[in-house]
Amino acid sequence: MDPDGDLNPDTDDLPLRANTNHILVKHYVLDLTVHFDSKVISGSIVLFLEPRSGVRTEAGGSQDGFTSRYQEVDALEDDKKELETTTTKVEKMCGDAESIQSSSLWHTTSGGEFTLVLDCCDLDVSKVEEVDVTSVEAMLSRFPEVPSKKSGDVSRKPQAAFIQNLISMPSSQWRQQHQLFSLCSRAPGAQNGSTLQFHRDRWSLQVRKNGVTSPQEFPCALRICYETKPAGGSVRWTKDQDNRVCVYTAGSPINNRALFPCQEPPVAMSTWQATVRAPSECVVLMSGEEQPVPAEDGDTHFLTWNYYVTMPMPASTFTLAVGHWQQVTAEIPPDRDQTTCVDSAFCYSSLEDEGLSVTDYSGMVDDGISCSHGDYPCRFTERSAWSQRVIPHRVFSPACILQKAQMGVLKLLPQCLAAAHAVLGVHPFPRLDVLIVPAGFSSLGMASPHIIFLSQSVLSDGSPGSEESLSLCGSRICHEISHSWFGLVIGARDWTEEWISEGFATCLEDIIWAQAQQLSLEEKTEQFDLKALLRWRRLSDELQNSKEELQILRPNMEKTGQVSESGSSTVKHALNPEKPFMQVHYLKGYFLLRFLASQVGEQQFIEFFQLFVKKYHGHLILSQLTSDQLVMLLELLLEESELSVASLRALQRTYSLQNQDAEVRHRWCELVVKHAYTQAYRDVEHFLIHDQAMGVYLYGELMVQEDPEQQALARHCLSLVQEEMDQSARRVVEEMVL
Repeated sequence: MDPDGDLNPDTDDLPLRANTNHILVKHYVLDLTVHFDSKVISGSIVLFLEPRSGVRTEAGGSQDGFTSRYQEVDALEDDKKELETTTTKVEKMCGDAESIQSSSLWHTTSGGEFTLVLDCCDLDVSKVEEVDVTSVEAMLSRFPEVPSKKSGDVSRKPQAAFIQNLISMPSSQWRQQHQLFSLCSRAPGAQNGSTLQFHRDRWSLQVRKNGVTSPQEFPCALRICYETKPAGGSVRWTKDQDNRVCVYTAGSPINNRALFPCQEPPVAMSTWQATVRAPSECVVLMSGEEQPVPAEDGDTHFLTWNYYVTMPMPASTFTLAVGHWQQVTAEIPPDRDQTTCVDSAFCYSSLEDEGLSVTDYSGMVDDGISCSHGDYPCRFTERSAWSQRVIPHRVFSPACILQKAQMGVLKLLPQCLAAAHAVLGVHPFPRLDVLIVPAGFSSLGMASPHIIFLSQSVLSDGSPGSEESLSLCGSRICHEISHSWFGLVIGARDWTEEWISEGFATCLEDIIWAQAQQLSLEEKTEQFDLKALLRWRRLSDELQNSKEELQILRPNMEKTGQVSESGSSTVKHALNPEKPFMQVHYLKGYFLLRFLASQVGEQQFIEFFQLFVKKYHGHLILSQLTSDQLVMLLELLLEESELSVASLRALQRTYSLQNQDAEVRHRWCELVVKHAYTQAYRDVEHFLIHDQAMGVYLYGELMVQEDPEQQALARHCLSLVQEEMDQSARRVVEEMVL
């Protein structure tokens, strides 16, 4: 089997191999241990799967029928002993490494079986097995209507029914659901054929079960035992500014597939929970909704950290950082030691103390908001979240730069959070950690759910009177905070459209930073104009000195958002080493939004942002225009007195106008005629011949221009179709042309 199907990516395109059109991961449970001595992260991941075409449950009834029989969370407490005993079994099983079948054996033993394809690279996989969730007593008591192996049914049906019921639990019971996920993840392997066939190539992990020929028959819970490699592309082992070893996920260019096997396409939205064991002197920071309190793991040298998320997110947004970080506090003692400091309490800085005026935002609350996304605990529906201007936040850094981080990041963070709330409304995530990453980090910042990485380059020297030097730090914080809305809670369905997040964040960073500074209208205008000038110079330089194919905001053109039959695709130019340093998608997107704001006014544009967030939070979007939107765009362009040949060519290429519906093509032909765009006269000829019901008055446009070439085109088209034309239409056209 070729997991890419008919895809043949260029050398600098990143393949997304996962067959997400066939089967989806709904939840991940990671159980990992960080080994600094060997620079390896080892452990297991359990995937809870759902076939795309639907799973037949044997319990009968609707999902609502199941919810009426859910039991309280107390029932789960009885299973703690089971959890402890099965953990030992899992660790033993994962330690039994099995060699991956050779390629020749793998490709000759398929027999028409269904293959689960996961995105994976730079991982040593030792075992893949089906998890026996029917052995979990809590599942039996929670879903008594599902027949179990104890009742004599040893088929896959109970497994599938249990998992389907589990992933279908309502969001109001997410805590019980996560406890059940945790219990199931520690269950032993299924006794009948528990070991699955698997094969790993450069970009994927492929899994089969003998005799299974469809996604509906494939196991719904899999455990994969593996370990990362020291040089894995998604995991960066390095030293911090104190020369102490640390590790973090780079997030680019291959996202998380070298941290755990996963489904990378953004449409594969999932939740996750993770247990991470790390040396006791280290801090583990991760995407997660509640700040965990580390617990002893029976080994005085290690602590265990637990994180979870309830909002379905693409696997690429998962972020992990482990190191000897210290929490930045309001007071940094001059004789601080070099040991790791973790204060479980968040900062709730007073806005009055920070000199930021407190505004009443209660008018922004929309009690009647109706979310259009799937069921999960959503902050946009919580009144308390709408009134929370500053979410709980913490800042971490190596010891040697604590004071700089205090003077810059910790000081500015509450102001920037409050300003973002004033501009965009409710914070999508309930908390935020900010980490000053090692010097080798390749950008000024990176935003993930609940955590932001910042480069030390944004820090000022912290000297008195250096307020102006805080501008870079403040604007970058505002940029990364704005990604909570644009990039995370609203994401691009096609990763080639990164301008949707970066262009919006670049535009919003100015608006939010100005709000945080409480600038006057005159000061804000001057700051906006200066930023625009600097960005224009940077963009102009980049357009002159980079490859044209890297300058296109939508490199997939009309194929944006398209995938193969299995759901696999590629990310154009993602592996090109020049791509991470390009600013085009930031700056072109910014200038487009700045132009729109200049047309409607800044306040109206901010209100658009707020409405956009309310409508599309929890969704993946594309920037493709609908037919009606294209018609409106072309009609507005028809009002322009002049359009350059370059603009018309770009318009035609970007929207593939000759392939749109007749309404769009009609306006396109009008533009071609008005501006005598001779390269598209063939489009006009095609329209007059094949769309006679709409092309009558286009003859008049060709004649009124008094352009000999256009008039000749009109007469030529009439001569080709006049015998078959409707008599009334023919009479009208002949009066115009002859």
